[in-house]
Amino acid sequence: METNDNQAIKYWAEDDRPREKLLLKGKSALSNAELIAILIGSGNSEKSAVQLAQEILDMAGNNLIELSRMTVKELMQFRGMGPAKAVSVVAALELGKRRLAEKALEKPEISASSSAYNLLLPDLADSYYEQFFVLLLDNKNRLIKKVLVSSGGTARVVVDAKRIFKEAILYNASAIILAHNHPANDTKPSTEDKLITKEMIKAGKVLNIRIHDHLIIGNDNYFSFADEGMM
Repeated sequence: METNDNQAIKYWAEDDRPREKLLLKGKSALSNAELIAILIGSGNSEKSAVQLAQEILDMAGNNLIELSRMTVKELMQFRGMGPAKAVSVVAALELGKRRLAEKALEKPEISASSSAYNLLLPDLADSYYEQFFVLLLDNKNRLIKKVLVSSGGTARVVVDAKRIFKEAILYNASAIILAHNHPANDTKPSTEDKLITKEMIKAGKVLNIRIHDHLIIGNDNYFSFADEGMM
């Protein structure tokens, strides 16, 4: 019996099915021919985009390195491959080649409240309005992403827990650090700050996402819930 995903795909036009498959199942589920088919978009009167892509791959011995050596002119020898399609394939393969030559961006490790403070200070210092940020961390406490969750007025910001955990799940974060600023430079936590922290810790336990800290940042100082034993 077909799954719902497969049922959805079969109703798409043949040339569009690789796109739908990527959306439903992720990029790793596609064959090389299907990925190339997305680049070329359409086939010819006799072959679908996937069939045309497979024909090109066959000519390259089903080897992407050999395919990357083909020129735009050589790709245009295949029926249905105009200059725009050929250029798209050549450009994509060149990007893949350059990717291998590059190193991944270094992810800073957030090992202490001071590390998080220094990372957030440029965003929150000297701001006239309250802003709430979240630092998404991997299982080694390295930064995945810094997310501005919300901006408020001069004295209050609305925190949407659903938005925070949605971002954490989307980026597969193992832990998060909460942070917001007090424009008046008084970093003493309010009753609401304490309540938000407790609620976030409780929700994080359900989702198995740790809340490492909650920072309140002023213009030149900060308060750490973790450092003060309030986590």
